[in-house]
Amino acid sequence: MDRPAEMFDRGFEWAELARFVGYDGAEPTLGVVSGRRRQGKTFLLDAVARATGGFMFTATETTAGDSLRQFGAALGQHLGEPTPFRFESWDEAIGRLMVIAATGPRTVVLDEFPFLAQASPALPSIIQRELDPGARAGNTPVRLLLCGSVLSFMGRLLSGTAPLRGRAGLELVVPTLDYRLAAEFWEIDDPRAAALTHAVVGGTPAYRREFSLGDTPSGLDDIDSWIVRAVLNPGRPLFREGRYLLAEEPELRDVGLYHSVLAAIAAGNASRGGIADYLGRKSTDLAHPLTVLEDVGLIRREEDAFRNNRAAYRIAEPLVTFYHAVIRPSWGDLERPGRAAQIWRRVRPTFLSKVMGPHFEDLCREWTRWHASPETLGGFSRRVAAGQVNDPAARTSHQVDVAVFGEPTAGASDGPAPDVLLGIGEAKWSDVLDMRQLTRLAHIRDLLTAPGGAGARRVGGGPVRLFLFGGAGFTDELRAAAAQDSTIQLVDLPRLYRGD
Repeated sequence: MDRPAEMFDRGFEWAELARFVGYDGAEPTLGVVSGRRRQGKTFLLDAVARATGGFMFTATETTAGDSLRQFGAALGQHLGEPTPFRFESWDEAIGRLMVIAATGPRTVVLDEFPFLAQASPALPSIIQRELDPGARAGNTPVRLLLCGSVLSFMGRLLSGTAPLRGRAGLELVVPTLDYRLAAEFWEIDDPRAAALTHAVVGGTPAYRREFSLGDTPSGLDDIDSWIVRAVLNPGRPLFREGRYLLAEEPELRDVGLYHSVLAAIAAGNASRGGIADYLGRKSTDLAHPLTVLEDVGLIRREEDAFRNNRAAYRIAEPLVTFYHAVIRPSWGDLERPGRAAQIWRRVRPTFLSKVMGPHFEDLCREWTRWHASPETLGGFSRRVAAGQVNDPAARTSHQVDVAVFGEPTAGASDGPAPDVLLGIGEAKWSDVLDMRQLTRLAHIRDLLTAPGGAGARRVGGGPVRLFLFGGAGFTDELRAAAAQDSTIQLVDLPRLYRGD
């Protein structure tokens, strides 16, 4: 099954789908495809259906009777029936669907499956019955793919005691493009321009094609103009996308509360206590909204690198961060055409401090986890996180932007061995890094590796490396120090995007 020429990347996803639909068994099989909205799932599955001559039905948010009518019409048209099927129930409809592959395996895609199941809650159980061996002797080798963007629903579809638990031969999550692939997809060669663009729109493919109609920054000098014309422009879809992403999630009942939580995180409040203080609420009041936002994929919870009882919340979609830090506070003014350029000049410092700075730290952690070589790290990366290190003598604590851990050593007598600390790092987007940052990192390393320090048990046989990530570069003195000591690694933007 040849991948369409116009499809960017998605080689792994295409190969897994090809394996699934190409299975030559005589029984019907089930696959589940999920992922956040705008990632190209429908495009991917439509290409699979077309390549195999399969049937694809995209559900809409409607009543049970109307969705059944739409399904019957689409299936009748696919099978060349002179009139639409008129099913009385989904039990009858799925029964008819399961016998359409009489001449061999046939792909069937039910896109936006959560809409169907929301209107007809028994639908997963009906499908489960039809998949069970011996349920109906006449069932044919249908390759049934259920697809959806409601992550909370799709996550429950195959979990616990759900009817379809243990029935799927494919469970595929279509991710956003990572920052390197996003730069390639947007055709941006300048790494600084690529990082700035990614801080606004992330790695969501639809934001370049459908939402921007190919309007991309032509280079670093065009970034500000592009943000004004493509993102802050009330006539463009990206302007309201950050708001709509919440409105599209059925799990979010009190949308105002969830917007407030996201605004608190975008303002730099990463802990539950900090978010609660920002909102004027008790910390215990936020357990539910934080859990729901995490379940729908809008935020992620990251454990502290050195403290087991501490975690940070970060927004998972860059455009949501940009919306809450830049667009939402100036929403009334931005809605008036012609004001965007003036407002951007005013809020650009906020973008650099509240959006670009934290986003650059995220990129540095991603590079350390997935792109840096074992030679660079001094071992294989197993976990990367940010964290705080106590400094008892100075009665303070130090923030570590990047802490990378490798494979654990042999178990110790007092319990399982922890991951080995390979290195720590500091990331600065706007500042030229100098010897002060190196001295600070070396001091933190001493605190971690001292007897009784937070990282003492985690230090392996090699030295803990120091990583300095500079969006604006490094002083000559710092470069000279790194040239003489291989444990000092300087990572600039070209290396972040192209090196290891």
